[in-house]
Amino acid sequence: MSARSATAESPQPEAESVPEPAPESSADVAAAFSRWLAPVAEPSDGRARGRVTLHHLGYVRLLACDTGPLRLTRRPGTATARPGEDAVALLLPREGTLRLAQHGRATSVAGGEAALLDLRTAFSLDRPDGGRLLALRVPLHALHVPATALRPATARVLARPACPAAELLPHLEASAGLLPAEVGERLGGFVTDLVAALVEDAAEDEDGPPPSGRHQLTGAIRRYIDQHLSDPGLSAERVAAAHLISTRYLHRLFESEGITVGRLIQLRRVERCAQELTRRARVSPSVAVVAARWGFGSAAHFSRAFKAVYGCPPQQWRRMAARTGELPAPAPLDAGGSPTPRTPVPPVAG
Repeated sequence: MSARSATAESPQPEAESVPEPAPESSADVAAAFSRWLAPVAEPSDGRARGRVTLHHLGYVRLLACDTGPLRLTRRPGTATARPGEDAVALLLPREGTLRLAQHGRATSVAGGEAALLDLRTAFSLDRPDGGRLLALRVPLHALHVPATALRPATARVLARPACPAAELLPHLEASAGLLPAEVGERLGGFVTDLVAALVEDAAEDEDGPPPSGRHQLTGAIRRYIDQHLSDPGLSAERVAAAHLISTRYLHRLFESEGITVGRLIQLRRVERCAQELTRRARVSPSVAVVAARWGFGSAAHFSRAFKAVYGCPPQQWRRMAARTGELPAPAPLDAGGSPTPRTPVPPVAG
């Protein structure tokens, strides 16, 4: 690529686009899957014939497979090719049927549909008629979804032919080898978010009560919030990052709790402030000091939040604690997790 001047006075070479690594190709189907996807084995009575091509989209790998009848198995206890390189694969048969089995569940995936495999654990993949198969390999750490959400998403159809995921993969394959590295990396991030959304939707749609792991996770999140209430930067995004899940999945976890994460943080801060104002009524730290100690950015914001919960300003709450000892209970929450409107508490005389 030719260079040109950035300015008339100070010529600078134009930055060149760095292409993604060139596609790799192999006619040894099982070896290519083992090297680029996950360690697998073929049955002793047949070896797949065909070709596998690898494209790179940043940290995401896209495999395009054209084969005859294909059957691959990952056996229990098989070590990953590289320690710590855990991943999932979104599989899309372009025609014919793909049969998958994992975690005691089996499914048939028709042409144009997509399904997920957890590449860390045992699975089987069967293409009795062969054909074209696309596989998108995404590192597990990039998904930010907990194991409790991943398990119900495997070996089941996650995307139908009209779904963006099912329509996107063929277009990615057609253009992958032509993209600059920075564009490939952005597309890799986009498809990672897409796979994460499919996993989260599958976890939400699972029949029956939430698994115990989800209860454990929400309990851990509540404890984390209580331990970090004094941090003004505490937010849903920070809570999600601390628990290696997406913000979207965090909000879905708390839909069944009857309160949003942001409102829970504010409610717990108000309750801690109320406890401190009651405990230290005669020591008299200022309301602003108490508010700042528990993460409120301004006294005005704290006063509004406090009144929404207890029906009176914090100064009046303190006087009631000091003179009468009779304190109103917090307002109950409505369906959206907000305190219900309540009649203001009459001021204390004197």
